[in-house]
Amino acid sequence: MIFTPSHRVSICKYTSAIISTMNDKMHRVNTSTVSEFILIGLSDAPGVRFFLFVLFLIIYLVTMAGNITVFVAISTDTRLHNPMYFFLGNLSLLDILCPTITVPKMLEVLLSENNVISFSGCIFQLFFLIDVVGTEIFLLAVMAYDRYVAICHPLQYVNIVSMKLCARLAIGTWIAGLFNSLLHTSLIFTLFFCDSNEVDQYYCDIPPVMALSCLPTYSRELVILIVAGVLGSSAFVVTLVSYVYILLAILYMNSAESRHKAFSTCSSHLTVVCLFYGTTICTYVRPSSAYSPDHDRIVSMLYGILTPLLNPIIYSLRNKEVKCALGRVISQVRTILTK
Repeated sequence: MIFTPSHRVSICKYTSAIISTMNDKMHRVNTSTVSEFILIGLSDAPGVRFFLFVLFLIIYLVTMAGNITVFVAISTDTRLHNPMYFFLGNLSLLDILCPTITVPKMLEVLLSENNVISFSGCIFQLFFLIDVVGTEIFLLAVMAYDRYVAICHPLQYVNIVSMKLCARLAIGTWIAGLFNSLLHTSLIFTLFFCDSNEVDQYYCDIPPVMALSCLPTYSRELVILIVAGVLGSSAFVVTLVSYVYILLAILYMNSAESRHKAFSTCSSHLTVVCLFYGTTICTYVRPSSAYSPDHDRIVSMLYGILTPLLNPIIYSLRNKEVKCALGRVISQVRTILTK
């Protein structure tokens, strides 16, 4: 093939256009690289910041004390070594981890006004938060199934829900939460962030971080909604069906005392389920176009801070065995401290 001068000019123009396009793309990639995020979800007023610091520090310490005490009581008291309390111990561990992922950084922001979090720090914070939230959703479904077998099939309970099965179910919930978190985190942090790095929340979460993307996020949102919908709906259906059968079984009991006893064993878990599902659905099951920073900050406080605080209170107030075990743990701690 013979290139004429006009061909050479055309080729040069075409090559220059390609190089220019590549330079533009490289420039966009470079400008979209964010090395840190700024958390702006907390008040700037010094007086308010100090009040919030004291308030959240107290809530965090009480949450840690309550859940650690429940976890230690279940671990050390052989009378609580059965499936129901085994799952409750796992729930207490999750309620220890959930606020620990977000609250220490929030306290640092309130005290030192250092509201910068590194890109990798934001990744890890979002990853572990989704992991814990997902694991708790699956664990609540497993706990509902455990209560269903205990009430609807009491004579076969020991044979059906063995400790070996409990261990497998618990491990399965942690693994499912891990893979769910890996998928969500990879979808979020392969986006480009070029316009802003200000996260309108007190921690890194899916809606506020995705809202910073300078590229369309519809396809990723769709994948997240489908995956979260399938997994979350499956866990919710298991929980719902279990409680439908439980309520029917309770209604058909002849003795009022039996009905009261059966309902009291489920009421704590049902309360936790309603509180947890209500707050998480309001936060995650909607498109980013409906994202409202003020609304999300309030809702995230509920499931991220208040729910872990209330869970040990709910279970200890409604369960005599847990209250007795907690009393024994507290008395042992007092004995050790007074020596």
